[in-house]
Amino acid sequence: MSSSRIPGFYRLSLQDRVELLAEEFSLTAEERELLLRDPAQVHANEMVENAVGHYELPLGVGLNFQINGRDYVVPMAIEEPSVIASASYMAKLIREAGGFTAESTGRTMIGQIQVLGCADPLQARTRLMDNAEELIAEANGIMPGMQRRGGGATGLEVRDLPAEDDGAAMLVVHLIVDTRDAMGANTINTMVEGIAGSVERISGGRVHLRILSNFTDHCLARARCSIPTDQLATSGMSGEEVRDGIVAAYQFAARDVYRAVTHNKGVMNGVDAVVIATGNDWRAIEAGSHAYASRKGRYTSMTQWSKGQHGELIGVLELPMPVGIVGGSIGIQRMAQVSLRMLGVESAEELAQIIVSVGLAQNLGALRALATEGIQKGHMALHARSVAMTAGASGNDVAEVARQLAEAHDYRVDTAKEILGRLH
Repeated sequence: MSSSRIPGFYRLSLQDRVELLAEEFSLTAEERELLLRDPAQVHANEMVENAVGHYELPLGVGLNFQINGRDYVVPMAIEEPSVIASASYMAKLIREAGGFTAESTGRTMIGQIQVLGCADPLQARTRLMDNAEELIAEANGIMPGMQRRGGGATGLEVRDLPAEDDGAAMLVVHLIVDTRDAMGANTINTMVEGIAGSVERISGGRVHLRILSNFTDHCLARARCSIPTDQLATSGMSGEEVRDGIVAAYQFAARDVYRAVTHNKGVMNGVDAVVIATGNDWRAIEAGSHAYASRKGRYTSMTQWSKGQHGELIGVLELPMPVGIVGGSIGIQRMAQVSLRMLGVESAEELAQIIVSVGLAQNLGALRALATEGIQKGHMALHARSVAMTAGASGNDVAEVARQLAEAHDYRVDTAKEILGRLH
């Protein structure tokens, strides 16, 4: 490309932007049409700057989920083969053992106000806490609608961060906000910006940053499952062997950071797929979840797997889960609205409980595969469909090419092209 400097690009219509890029990069007519064909483009143009198209992910549904006695068909947006199949299969296994139990700690989130230059940080902290009710009332006056819906600012904390070699001492004010069924980022940011002047007046310091925290350890969701060993047995392994293999695999992730990252990526395969399908902020969920996995000073497994009192396999997943069912981009994205309608959730807390249940199921699927036949057998069988399509297969040919690839245990695109050639 001659230059990435394109003055006035944002002022162009979406179609003119695409035409400009098509000429620059010699896009085919088919590629231009791909960028412009989706009627959702109008929403893309309203949602992001310099929009030129609408990027899609496959939307599937996780089946067999029973959580707190209620059945759910769970929309999942993800491109990786085997995730939805694995989660659905593990949900069936867990369903036969009584289903998931899940709970959440509430909807409180944190807005942070950084205070610099306090002559006496200890006294400043005391003054801020003495005036906590005034600051909370002021925050609620800024966003009265949230309080009318039963939420709003509910508390205030002040943390003292001592001076270190690379910086001065500071205070950090935490405004605790119940966002109800909204993600609440804009609400929290508006509140902390609105009370900054009062914080300066009371503390005698200088307010610097005013922003929400995505580490929402006041907003947790927890899922649990318990599976008897007779439901874990495979054709080649007893249920006890499978259980012990899963526990040993978990212990590996709990102790070793190199394993923990991959282990937790599998958890997030399930979590992110539901978060994305429902129009929530998956980057915030990712950041908060990995921080929570490090909360004790080292990075470790997000899940816990153990042998129960009666020999059963017990799994638990607890994560920060500040998701919403109203507000933000949720009200704009049509597929998010469809996904929420299919779920039939009545609160953000209920959605959070579903998401951690899916994450726990997905982690069980990965650990069970690793502890028994290995991860590649099932994954590659499903990956064969992607290979077939990459080779040019379509319609009924996709399934046939995938079948022959799986039988040959050869998943190369060249092999798929050879099979496709023989079919025609």
